[in-house]
Amino acid sequence: MGIVLVYDCTEEQTFANISNWLKQIDQHASDTVTKVLVANKTDLPNRVISTADGEALANEHGLAFFETSAKNGTNINELFYALAK
Repeated sequence: MGIVLVYDCTEEQTFANISNWLKQIDQHASDTVTKVLVANKTDLPNRVISTADGEALANEHGLAFFETSAKNGTNINELFYALAK
């Protein structure tokens, strides 16, 4: 089992929602579920959440971190390979 927590790096509110989602996961999911944090839309120029901010949140919660673009496929395969591993 795995959970992919995705935020839009061009929208502050989606990043702010991650903490709430993690609380919900802690309450309702198995302790052994694999979780990864993903910054999406990295292909867009109007980024408001930095890589450093994403990495810091991931480190705080012990999560793997990926930056992706669903539009052009950047790191999508790597994300799911790491999750499956």
